[in-house]
Amino acid sequence: MANYPTPHIKASPEDFAKTVLMPGDPLRSKLIAERFLKDAKLVNNVRGIQGYTGEYEGRRVSVMASGMGMPSIGIYSYELFNFFGVENIIRVGSAGALSTDIKVRDIVMGMGASTNSNYAHQYHLPGTFSAICSYKLLKACTDAADEMGVTYHVGNILSSDTFYNDTEGAPDAFYTPSAWSKMGVMAVEMEAAALYMNAARCGKNALAICTISDHIITGEATSAEERQNSFTEMMELALKTALRL
Repeated sequence: MANYPTPHIKASPEDFAKTVLMPGDPLRSKLIAERFLKDAKLVNNVRGIQGYTGEYEGRRVSVMASGMGMPSIGIYSYELFNFFGVENIIRVGSAGALSTDIKVRDIVMGMGASTNSNYAHQYHLPGTFSAICSYKLLKACTDAADEMGVTYHVGNILSSDTFYNDTEGAPDAFYTPSAWSKMGVMAVEMEAAALYMNAARCGKNALAICTISDHIITGEATSAEERQNSFTEMMELALKTALRL
């Protein structure tokens, strides 16, 4: 019996390319498809989570939104990996910087994804799982970035289960930058750890590429419109990475 359509993706395996770019925002998915993909076709719109497939420089590529948070990207990446034949998922999102060495609008690549989530509990592991990206994708991405002349940072990022925190304004392990930055964590976002764990469990490849949208230390921030429409360098970098797979 076919495992598709799923409750969240109304499509068939041939509708998706082997590599999927995955922004959080459905409008960013639409923007990438319209701006960069040739003959882009809408292949999913369940719950407004828009997915498109088209061609970029002769290579078939898909882009589909993940929604916000680990439970959401956990669902979509699981279904794409397990039911739709997808081999590579590249998250293209935003993150908040936790280091003074990183500036707003810089690009970070998550070599690892620390987390305050209990997502790994489902695997019943007798210890702590280290959520890391696919070296294959990371190498392709850094090679593409070097070729493009893009400034980027590679290292550990933090995937948080919370955006608003009950102890906001008080000393807190999440909102105190030194708590994570002292361990070399570059930035905080909300999806990568679940994506990396799903990829590991499925034997697939995943990488999170994020543009710094705001700075936890300095308070500098971009607008919602900028985050939706202007992070084109990251989008192009992800597409150039897809060409190398």
